[in-house]
Amino acid sequence: MADTPRMTGKNVLVTGGTAGIGEATAVGLAALGARVGITGRDRIRAEAAAVDIRAASGNPAVDVFTADMSSQAEIRRLAGEVLDAYPRLDVLVNNVGGFWAHRHVTADGLEHTVALNYLGPFLLTNLLLDRLKASAPARIVTVSSGAHTQGRIDFDDLQGSARYSGQRAYNASKLANVMFTYELARRLEGTGVTATVLHPGVVRTNFGAEDQADFFKVMRPLVRPFMKSPTAGAATPIYLASSAQVEGVTGRYFVNRKPKASNKVSYDSAAAVRLWKISADLVGFTTDRRT
Repeated sequence: MADTPRMTGKNVLVTGGTAGIGEATAVGLAALGARVGITGRDRIRAEAAAVDIRAASGNPAVDVFTADMSSQAEIRRLAGEVLDAYPRLDVLVNNVGGFWAHRHVTADGLEHTVALNYLGPFLLTNLLLDRLKASAPARIVTVSSGAHTQGRIDFDDLQGSARYSGQRAYNASKLANVMFTYELARRLEGTGVTATVLHPGVVRTNFGAEDQADFFKVMRPLVRPFMKSPTAGAATPIYLASSAQVEGVTGRYFVNRKPKASNKVSYDSAAAVRLWKISADLVGFTTDRRT
C-alpha cells in the first residue's frame, strides 16, 4: 500500500472493531498512524482487541467504546462519547454487521438484522455528521456485501414480520447500506465529506455464528479454505479510508479497491429517499434531517 498516505493526526472510528474485518481494518489504519477508536459489545473483549491492535500496529493510540449497535439508546450514548473524545473525526468506518437465521427483535421492537446492519449505521452516521463536516475533508466508509445484489427492499414489510428469511433479511440490509450511501453522498455534496460503500469479499470470520443457518453449517468447512483472510478483507475499507487515490470520490461502490456497478435497484434515487424518510422515523428523528 505504498500509495496510501500516512494517517498521522487523523481520528478514525471503526464499528465492530473487536474481530474479523473490523479489527484488521483498525490494525491497518493504526499502522498508518491514525488514532483509532473501536466499538464492541463487551468491554473485556474490546479491551483485549485493543491490546492486540496496539501490538500489531505499533501504535498505542487505540481507544475502546462499548455499545450494542442494535440498540438505539446505546448508539446515542456511543455518539456522545465519541464526540467528547474526538474534537475532530476524520473517518467513520461503518463495519459492524451480522447474520441471523431466525427472526429476533431488538429492545426497540425492530427486526435485529435491519436494526444492526442498516439502522445502526444510519443512526450513528447522522449523529456524527456535524463533527465529520466540521472536520472536512472527511470520509464515511460503509461495509456492505456482494449479497446486496440479491436484495430487495420490501417497503410493506421492512421488519420481516409477515414472512422472515435470514438470507432475505441480510440481502435487504446490505442493499439498504448501498442505497443509504448513495443518498448520503447526494446530501453531502459540497461539504467535503465523502461516502463510499464496499464489498470486502467472502472472509474467514465467525460471521453468523450466533444463530447459524443449517446451510452455513454444512458449507462453511468446505468453502473456508477458499475464503479471504480478515487482513485481505480489510484492504478495501483501509484503502477507502486513507488513500489519496480516492480523495473526493463519493457515492461509489467498491470491490477489491476498484469501483464497480451495484444492484440496479440501488440507483433508484426515489426509492432511496423513501428509505431515508422511513429510516429517520424508525430511529426517532422528529424531522427528515437534511445534511
